[in-house]
Amino acid sequence: MRYADIEFYALIGLFLFTVWFIADTVRYYRGQKRQIRHLYRFAREGEPDAQITLAQRYQKGNMVRKSCQNALFWYQKAAFADDERGKSYFKKFLDSYGRRGYKNKC
Repeated sequence: MRYADIEFYALIGLFLFTVWFIADTVRYYRGQKRQIRHLYRFAREGEPDAQITLAQRYQKGNMVRKSCQNALFWYQKAAFADDERGKSYFKKFLDSYGRRGYKNKC
C-alpha cells in the first residue's frame, strides 16, 4: 500500500467521523429541545417536579437562556403547589439571591 492511499483512506475516515459527529450533535440538541417542550407542558399543568427542573434549568442556563426571574417564577409555582422540595428550593433561592434581587445574575 502506498503512502497516498493511506492519506486518502485517512481523509475518508475523518470525513465520515465529522459527518457522524455533526449528525449526533444535531440529534442530541433536538432531543434536548423536545425534553424542554415537555417540561413546559408538564410545568404549566402543575407538576411540581417539572416546575423544579425547569427552574433549575433557568437558574443554570441549561439549554434555555439563563434567567433568575423565570427561575424564581417556577420555584414559586412549585412552592405554592404545597410541594416540600419546591418550598425548600424556593427558600434557598430567595436566601441566596433575594438580597441582591433576582434581576442580578444567579
